[in-house]
Amino acid sequence: MRRDVPQTGVSEALPREGSLRQDSGVRRWFVPDLALVASLVTLFYCLFLFEGYQKLFRDSDSGWHIRVGESMLSTGQLPRTDPYSFSLGARPWFAWEWGADVLMGAAHRLAGLSGVAFLYGLAIAAGVWLWFRLNWIAEGNFLLACALAAPMLTTAGIHWLARPHVLSWVFLLLAVTAAERRPRLVWIGLGSALWANIHASFFLAPVLAGLYALAHVARPLIWDADRDRERGQARWYGLAAAVSAVSTLVNPYGWNLHRHVITYLSDSELLARIGEFQSFNFHAEGALQIGLAMGVAWMGGILALGQGKLAHFLLVALIAGAALRSARGLPLVGLLLLPLANGAITRGLANWQGLQSRFRRGIDSFLAYSSRLRGLDRGGSGLAWAPVAAVFVFLMLKTPGIAALTGFPPDQFPVAAAGRLPENARLLAPDKFGGYLIYRFAGKRQVFFDGRSDLYGSEFMKEYTRLVQVRPGWREIVAKYGFSHALLPNDYSLVAALQGLGWTVEYQDQVATLLRGSRP
Repeated sequence: MRRDVPQTGVSEALPREGSLRQDSGVRRWFVPDLALVASLVTLFYCLFLFEGYQKLFRDSDSGWHIRVGESMLSTGQLPRTDPYSFSLGARPWFAWEWGADVLMGAAHRLAGLSGVAFLYGLAIAAGVWLWFRLNWIAEGNFLLACALAAPMLTTAGIHWLARPHVLSWVFLLLAVTAAERRPRLVWIGLGSALWANIHASFFLAPVLAGLYALAHVARPLIWDADRDRERGQARWYGLAAAVSAVSTLVNPYGWNLHRHVITYLSDSELLARIGEFQSFNFHAEGALQIGLAMGVAWMGGILALGQGKLAHFLLVALIAGAALRSARGLPLVGLLLLPLANGAITRGLANWQGLQSRFRRGIDSFLAYSSRLRGLDRGGSGLAWAPVAAVFVFLMLKTPGIAALTGFPPDQFPVAAAGRLPENARLLAPDKFGGYLIYRFAGKRQVFFDGRSDLYGSEFMKEYTRLVQVRPGWREIVAKYGFSHALLPNDYSLVAALQGLGWTVEYQDQVATLLRGSRP
């Protein structure tokens, strides 16, 4: 008689469907992907290896942004006139980045300059995470993304500063992601409205959507494309551009903010006197990777054009062209154009015809291996570790050794000399020191000049340039403003010129010279 054998089939050996979903969910939340690993490594690198606890403050504009934010938190009101300079006489002023100022002021109130450094470290890390996501949206190659991360970080790193433009990078990455993914228009509107209250680059939101609309209008005129489909795409992007443009009016200044930004950016005499709006010196140290980023971006744009992706080509032409004219555009080359170039290069490699068989096999093997790596990476995100890592980094910033070093670099700012200023000094100091002095004295001692170039205007800038360069008429400018003291970098020729007028040196160190006027 045959005995019954217990049933132990495959169906019993496999985990239940609910268990599979649970395991998948656990993996997704706790197994980090490349994007998270890279963003957390960048956060640590930026704040500690790069010494972001000091280098993020190497531009003194951080100082007045912090104090403006604290003032708004205290009063609950936007400043309408300039409270920080004696040279302009309470001129009307646009705090056009008031949202970023409030964030900086709040971070400073909670944790001092460590909090501000932490805020911008998080923004830079978030930008890296979004950068990798954009690579995947553009169907870029896994290994190429790893390789392009280095020039991206170098190119963006030249403007790693505790200033609102870093926050705008997050909005720009989200805007390009939205152009590729086409989310609900309500999200585009909300994002554009928030952007308009954070940074003056908000006008790029409708520009990007309009550029994509133009590309879809033009595609049927160039290629044999589905006209109805392209028209539908163009209508959506046109509507997105309109929604975005209207949403940017949701700010405390309304249309006047747009008028102010347009006036500022169209003042060529003013922008010609602002260093960061000048062309980048490609002979400078570290320029090789920046040049590489530019070259890859242009290559990607040309490949995209050959692949019928007109919007990507137009985006490259717009941003890379602007970056050649102004160094401020260079980070956008790394952040926005390299992921799109990755996608174009990957498609080009996959479809490259006429190669010798050994090259074709090598490229196919490379693409297949990279695809397998991306398949493994796709299963995770590890976002559950992000807050844990953020808390750990913040606690590191607050350790006594690092906290003592956090702030404006004493080898670049008059940290010691400022302590010797008399309370009633009518001080001549350059814009390089202005923002730091506003921060140092919490805005209670007015400055001659700081980094708010839109406030001071081109005529003041001309006068200031004549003064610091000791050009004809500089003595009259000194008399006009009635300076009692001057705090200047040691290498300024104005130091010796003032001494020639009878001014005396009261203090000097390796950074700055403090002089007292001949008539106290």
